[in-house]
Amino acid sequence: MDRVLLLRSMMLIRAFEAALLRNPGHGFQLLSSGEEAVAVGLCAALTADDQLLTSGRSIGPALARGLDPGRVLAELLGKSAGPCQGKGGRGHIAEPSAGFFGAHAVVGGNLTIAAGVALALQSLGSKAIVACLFGDGACGGGALHETLNIAALWKLPLVLVCDNNRYSVSTPRAAALAPEYLSDIAKPFGVPGQTVDGMDVMAVLEAARGFVELARSGGGPSFLECVSFRFSSHSTATRDTRTPAELDAARSHCPIELMAGRLAAEGLLAPDVRAELEHDVAEAVSAAASFAEASPFPDPSEALSDVA
Repeated sequence: MDRVLLLRSMMLIRAFEAALLRNPGHGFQLLSSGEEAVAVGLCAALTADDQLLTSGRSIGPALARGLDPGRVLAELLGKSAGPCQGKGGRGHIAEPSAGFFGAHAVVGGNLTIAAGVALALQSLGSKAIVACLFGDGACGGGALHETLNIAALWKLPLVLVCDNNRYSVSTPRAAALAPEYLSDIAKPFGVPGQTVDGMDVMAVLEAARGFVELARSGGGPSFLECVSFRFSSHSTATRDTRTPAELDAARSHCPIELMAGRLAAEGLLAPDVRAELEHDVAEAVSAAASFAEASPFPDPSEALSDVA
């Protein structure tokens, strides 16, 4: 895996979300700033045939999975060129043909669906696996325990990945969940678990790769907890309750700067190479914005199409 490309992927997510916020019609969004390493590290461990399900914090994972930035932005702005013709938005964006089974706006709503997708792949004799990315808030719901139980019983090819950004909206993780490590939740089901630094893309990739191969070889499910920091408020409509000091401390753990510093120390990221990366990302984001702006809104006559 080209580590410079991992860095570029994280930079693209950060720049894309910044550009989205500059659009006056950006609407209600949940951003991935600070959590890019979780999405990028996980997606780097997947093959094209695998499927990824994510929570409503879906922009970073969608881009990390390789969805076209222009089409993603079109979907977020409600334009017809989006993967769901502008009808899914951030909370339900999906493109299964690209290995992105989709986002689910309901907390924990993707967990049992991911088990169903894994069961379908298993029944078809496929070697593809399913990864399900969710936040720490979902760990307080019964759906996670139900999913772990059935996945363990049937040895489903399922990798459960908790992006633990330490807060459920404004509630600190320690005030809501008793386990010392959220990955310990998997222990009673005999499911292997691991907790890693979610700000280190290589740590996420290494752990995810091991669990993906376990699932692909018939070893059943696993639980990966990635401890991260969320740099922005919970959503574009939510006031941040953290203190400036806490926010500054969180931003000092930037996954982009961590990876860039590591590559620079190894002689793989000279200043001119980073400048070229920044220019390349800026061009990609600008092209995405132009594409989305040129896309029309869905015709009102399509309001009930695709509705079961």
